[in-house]
Amino acid sequence: MLDFVFWLLSYVVPFLAVLTVIVFVHEMGHYLVARWNGVAIDTFSVGFGKELIGWNDRHGTRWRLSAIPLGGYVKFTGDMNAASVPDPDALANVDPALAPHLFANKNVWQRIAVVAAGPLANVLLTFFILYALLLGYGRYTIPPVVGEVIAGSVAEASGLEGGDVIVSVDGYSVRGFEDFQRLVATSPQRPVTIELERSGAPRTIVVVPESVEVQDRFGNNQRIGRIGVSRAVEEADVTRYRPGPVEAIGMTFEEISFIINRTAAFLGDFFVGRGDIEQLGGPVKVAKVSGEVATLGIIALINLTALLSLNIGIFNLLPVPMLDGGHLLYYLVEAVRGRPLSVKVQEIGFRFGFALVITLMVFTLFNDTLFAYLRTLS
Repeated sequence: MLDFVFWLLSYVVPFLAVLTVIVFVHEMGHYLVARWNGVAIDTFSVGFGKELIGWNDRHGTRWRLSAIPLGGYVKFTGDMNAASVPDPDALANVDPALAPHLFANKNVWQRIAVVAAGPLANVLLTFFILYALLLGYGRYTIPPVVGEVIAGSVAEASGLEGGDVIVSVDGYSVRGFEDFQRLVATSPQRPVTIELERSGAPRTIVVVPESVEVQDRFGNNQRIGRIGVSRAVEEADVTRYRPGPVEAIGMTFEEISFIINRTAAFLGDFFVGRGDIEQLGGPVKVAKVSGEVATLGIIALINLTALLSLNIGIFNLLPVPMLDGGHLLYYLVEAVRGRPLSVKVQEIGFRFGFALVITLMVFTLFNDTLFAYLRTLS
C-alpha cells in the first residue's frame, strides 16, 4: 500500500498537475478567442468522459472537470462532438436568433483565429515561463572555452583545439560551455556548424557528432551527440548571469526556436532511418519523466511544463484531421476555393485523423511499456 501511495505521489500527481495546466491553457486559448468573436459555447472541459464536477456560467457554458484527465475540449454550440464536426441537423433547425453565434456560421478567418488560438496559447505559456525564469533566477554558466580535445575524436578530426572560444552553433549564440554541450548533444549524426575564435581570429568548423547512448541520473537511456571535447571547471569559473528584461526576450525567443528546431530534427530522423524508437514517449513515459523531474525541485518541474506545452502546441498544428492543424487545413482550403469542403469529406477526414491519433497513442503506450519491461530484464 505504501508503495502505491509513493508511486501515486511521485509520478501520477506531478504528471496530472503538468498536463492539467497545459490542457487548461490550450483550451482557454480557444475559448477566449471564440468569446471575442461572439461564438456560443456549450462546454469547456478539462478531461474526457464522465463529469466529476461542473457548473454553468452566465453565458450558458458548462465548465466541467471530467474523469479521464488526458486532454480536454471546448464544444461549440451546433457541433456534433468535441472535435468540432458540424452537426447538419443542429445547423438546419437552429433558432434564427442563435444562428449568427454558431461557430460554423462565422467567417473562415474568424474560425482560423479560434482554432489557432489553442496552440498559440501553449507557445505563449512556454514563453512566459522561460522569460520569468530568466528574469527571476537567471542561469549559471561557465566560459565557452574548449579545454581538452580527446585524441582520435570527431573534434580532433575537424580541427578543434584546446583554448578555442565557441561563439555559436548552428546560428544559436553560445553564452556558456553548457550551451555548447547541449547544442552538440541534441544533434547526433547531424552536421553542426560551429563558429569560434582562435587567438582572436574567427573560424568556422563543421562537425558531425557521433551518436552514443548514455544513462541519465535516473537510469534512462538517451541517445546523444558527442564530439570529444571536455573542460575542467573550477569554482571560480561558475557565474550566475541574469539578463535584463529586453535581453531576456531575445534569449527566450532563441530558446523556443531551438526547441522547435531540435524537435523537428528529431522527428525528421525517423524519415531517414536515424530515429531511435525508444526515445518516442507516450503518457507513461511523460508521467515517468514528470515524476523524476519533480524530485529535482519545483523549478525543474516548471521548466518541464514549458517544454511539454511547446511540444503539445506544435503537435496540435500537424495537418491531421481531428487536431487543430487539420481544422486549419480545412479552413485554408475553404479560404482558397471560396467554399467549405463537403460535410462528407470532412467526416472522412476526421475518421482518418481519429484512427491515426489513436494508433499513435496505442503505439507510444506499447513502446513505453515494452522498453520499461526490457529495462527490468537487463
